[in-house]
Amino acid sequence: MSEQEAQKPKKDRSRLYTMIVRGLWIAFLAFFILFPLYVISVRVDFLGLYGGLPSLKALENPKNDLSSELYASDNVLLGKYYRENRSPVTYEDLSPNLVNALVATEDIRFTEHSGIDFKSMARVAWGLIKYILTFGASDLEGGGSTLSQQTAKNLYKTRGQNEGPLMKIPGLRMVIIKTKEWIVAVQLEKFYTKKEILAMYLNTAEFSSNSYGIKVAAKTFFNKPTYDLTAEEAATLVGMLKAATYYNPARNPENSMRRRNVVLNQMRKNNFLTQAAYDSLTPLPIVLDYKVDSHNTGIATYFRTVVQGWLLRWANEHGYDLFEDGLKIYTTIDSRMQEHAEDAVKSHMKSLQEKFEDHWGKEEPWRDEEGNVIEGFIDMLARRSKRFKSLEKKYGKDSDSVEIMMNKAVPMRVFTWETEEREKDTVLSPIDSIKYTQRFLHAGFMSMDPHNGYIKAWVGGINYKYFKYDHVMQGKRQPGSTFKPFVYAAAIDNGYSPCFEVVDAPVTFTVYKDGEETTWTPKNAMGEYTGERMTIRQAMARSMNSVTAFIMKRIGPTTVVDYAKRMGIQSRIEAVPALALGGGGDVSVYEMVGAYSTFVNHGTWTEPVFITRIEDKDGNTVYEHPSNTREALSEETAYLMLYMLRGATEEDGGTGAGIPYDMKEGNEIGAKTGTTSNYSDGWFMGVTEDLVSGAWVGGDNRSIHFKTINLGQGARMAMPIWVDYMKKVYADDRLDYEKKPFSRPSTSLSIEIDCDQYKTGETQEADSLIIQDSLENISEDDIF
Repeated sequence: MSEQEAQKPKKDRSRLYTMIVRGLWIAFLAFFILFPLYVISVRVDFLGLYGGLPSLKALENPKNDLSSELYASDNVLLGKYYRENRSPVTYEDLSPNLVNALVATEDIRFTEHSGIDFKSMARVAWGLIKYILTFGASDLEGGGSTLSQQTAKNLYKTRGQNEGPLMKIPGLRMVIIKTKEWIVAVQLEKFYTKKEILAMYLNTAEFSSNSYGIKVAAKTFFNKPTYDLTAEEAATLVGMLKAATYYNPARNPENSMRRRNVVLNQMRKNNFLTQAAYDSLTPLPIVLDYKVDSHNTGIATYFRTVVQGWLLRWANEHGYDLFEDGLKIYTTIDSRMQEHAEDAVKSHMKSLQEKFEDHWGKEEPWRDEEGNVIEGFIDMLARRSKRFKSLEKKYGKDSDSVEIMMNKAVPMRVFTWETEEREKDTVLSPIDSIKYTQRFLHAGFMSMDPHNGYIKAWVGGINYKYFKYDHVMQGKRQPGSTFKPFVYAAAIDNGYSPCFEVVDAPVTFTVYKDGEETTWTPKNAMGEYTGERMTIRQAMARSMNSVTAFIMKRIGPTTVVDYAKRMGIQSRIEAVPALALGGGGDVSVYEMVGAYSTFVNHGTWTEPVFITRIEDKDGNTVYEHPSNTREALSEETAYLMLYMLRGATEEDGGTGAGIPYDMKEGNEIGAKTGTTSNYSDGWFMGVTEDLVSGAWVGGDNRSIHFKTINLGQGARMAMPIWVDYMKKVYADDRLDYEKKPFSRPSTSLSIEIDCDQYKTGETQEADSLIIQDSLENISEDDIF
């Protein structure tokens, strides 16, 4: 080969190189001439080719989806409502470590440029040129976007929204996107300070694990506020900005640690860390306090869900989006009292469930009125389940495959009292899982300030994750003897005295069943009539059905219904004789607590309150709860009813005798137990000067219950919850609750209420023959 032939490839390469350089110069010249015109055309969206940009108003008031936050009365965050779990912070809330890590890694000249870093752009452009000139032998440079540009991308969704026809061209689309981000970044720099832009960026960033914004991320991964983040923690979170899931420290710890150390190195290179600090931090493992925010966790889970329904209706009526508008909702719940209530429910229900399992053993507890196993009970529940319906949809309604799959064991996670987490992994068939869950007893508990209606604690069930049904407001059951105070309140308000005497003897009503006339004679809980003469205070204290029936016959069911409605019972109740024993309809714990509060609040019913005010994201009050009260009883009647309720803890044989002495000492307590037929429901209402509380316990289905009154009565099923709760409240020095007597009426009573001295001439004689006849026909079907 001649020397001339050998030199030819070199000349060809030199000629190609010259052509490339010349082409680049021409391109640069064209760029500097045409680029300003191109930017203007993007800015004005010429002919709608590019898609619009944010308006000046949008730039001045950037909208970012913000979680609405629910606060307790003691300013503890109870929970959030969101589509994206995001809460904003200001620059002042940020740790210097966080600011330094972010600037060192993402935009070291952040304080020097005005939205576009031309040095970085030049570096990227030169990298592109070298890549071309070396025919791909050199690496492409990246990282030209400033924090202002990234904020523009996050805040105004420049990718995927407001796209014009030209953005459908693959190569041109990214050029237009970048141009839009440059334009918006420059405008952001005009409207906001550097500190505001930096905080905006961190508020709009995504961190995976249902964490949007730095505040939620710091809480999720390290359980601390942003201002407390250490250098290595800040580096971990900043490292996630490159690829949130890939560098998630909980899911991919090795990736996260490598990336964290890259960020720490950037901090060292830019003099935010000393070499010694860097050397000491890089070997450290990532220590997490990881907890993903969930509607199933935290305190007051049932309350948060019930309140959400009210908030959605309110927001819809007033033009707000609960899940995006960053509302701050202030509730009446006291987080400390809520924790006491939840602890009391959990402690008692765990113990009660053990007794229930021992009581039934391997027997099936779903029983009919005669105590027989209900045939087809589980099959009925199975057919209502989502799994059964999905299987029917898949295989067909009459397919044998449905039954086969419903009886096939599969891995699942279920609720249990046995572990601290209240769940366990097991293998059960869907049918067996229904049998398993149906054996659990449930509870509802609410505590309220009777003077202003503020609800202080709300426990809707035993575990919200596995049992979503709320037993405070949503659930309604027969109240049993806890309804009797309405009967006695009506009587006292119509002239009867607590010391009025009645004989414990049968009372018979004429009733109509299926259109035919018959009689009904209510029986006492233990199936006996003593013939004893007793005051109605003693009778209510001992929950004597016969005496309540006597009063009901005197004043009439319609009068009782009227008084119950006045005192806040809104559920449908029938004006029937059985109402004397709580058999006229179903009511909620919410209603009962509100109604009993009338006695303490001097006869004035106050609507239970759970929200005091709502603020928008700027702190403006947009809602304040109006007081809703009405006069239900005279002040004297209300006080006399407190005297009646005290009988449960003061009279011999009172159903509140199990309340410990140390709680009664120096204190006045009103109490009423309730138990329904077959022991399906156990109730307890506890009344003090400052708190009125109610507890209900029972199975999800009325057919699931204890077999005996010894275990199934309200004093055993429900009262221990109230006792434990009140003990915790009184013992908590952070709370302002103390034992005290009930406040007396503003005027003197018109009657003497010392029932040991007061005697009335109007009594009823017992008839031993009627008693004997009634005893022979006793069944456990009567409500007491």
